[in-house]
Amino acid sequence: MNKRKICLVSATRAEWYLLSHLCKEIKKDKDLIVQILVTGTHLSQEFGLTYKEIEKEFKIDEKIPILLSNDDNLSLCKSMALVFEGFSKAFKSLKPDIVVILGDRYEMLAVASVCLLMQIPIAHLCGGELTLGAIDDSIRHSITKMAHLHFVSTKEYQDRVLQLGENKNSVFNIGSLGGFIVKNMDFLGKEELEKELDFKFDENIYLITYHPETLNLKQTKNNIQTLLCNLTKLKKASLIFTKANADENGLLINNFLADFCKKYPKKAKLFDNLGSKRYLSLMKISKAVIGNSSSGIIESPFLRVACINIGDRQKGRIRSENIIDTSIKDLQQAFQKLEDKKFQDNLKNFKNPFESRIKNPNKFIKTKLKNVKLDTILNKKFTDLLWISKN
Repeated sequence: MNKRKICLVSATRAEWYLLSHLCKEIKKDKDLIVQILVTGTHLSQEFGLTYKEIEKEFKIDEKIPILLSNDDNLSLCKSMALVFEGFSKAFKSLKPDIVVILGDRYEMLAVASVCLLMQIPIAHLCGGELTLGAIDDSIRHSITKMAHLHFVSTKEYQDRVLQLGENKNSVFNIGSLGGFIVKNMDFLGKEELEKELDFKFDENIYLITYHPETLNLKQTKNNIQTLLCNLTKLKKASLIFTKANADENGLLINNFLADFCKKYPKKAKLFDNLGSKRYLSLMKISKAVIGNSSSGIIESPFLRVACINIGDRQKGRIRSENIIDTSIKDLQQAFQKLEDKKFQDNLKNFKNPFESRIKNPNKFIKTKLKNVKLDTILNKKFTDLLWISKN
């Protein structure tokens, strides 16, 4: 019997952090072949050439460069054209049985479109979510409509995928993939982190990732300047930054961060990529996660760490009570709430909405990918909401 070929696609450090454990599950199954395609920031010097981290554990089947020197909207469109060209050739050569796509980035929209035209089944991870301040929201739902298997992180997200007309037998609530990683992480201690990062921590550590709000790009410069101005006011603070992703205006943000860290070398340090172990270990000992990254919304509840979430990029996602939502102009009030005793006490007791009864979501996904019938999977039907409500 021919082994089923499962192809995982990743363009960013954040995707691979969530996909790596699934990749391990597939790799150790004797009846499956794992294929890995990397693109986007993994192949960029600017973002730390993170494909090298993947190659420490896995064979990469294809590296498909798509990033251009600029990150304006025209360049992103040209990058998507390169996705079409590169991935169509790769899929024709590798002949995967199923392609696994995670999330909502523009690269994945192009990958999904290639799969659609080449009639390759898609398994989509992390669908049904909302991020109303970014174009990712529309991308995510578009990928849902092209996908054939759906693995979501909460009951609410499951319901939303069903609302989009997907069959209830193909939509699975597996909980948070990031939460699984947190629960199984062998964390580094503070002294180990200082040594690995070559940085001496002050009393309060802040982990900061700020991405462009892609539906409010005109305010990017003002927002990052205001954020950095507020951060200089924090006392006894160590500011650990990770770079913004490859969205429009991401390079602008990263240039501001680089200049800021040069100005305050004992207070702040910028990293292309921390890797999951160092990143989560830092989160664990941080006073707060700051910015607008999904990791602040999804992973920080598992570590009972406060998160100051800025702006609308993550608007619409489910929240837990460790999140302090704020506009950029009200950032000082957010820092005041962070110091509030009632808020600090509540960090120990709030309910985490991303907890799941599935012990190992990656094994669950692998089993579904292994056993799903492929001969009829492409024949999707739209399931009307009225039908769902009656059943």
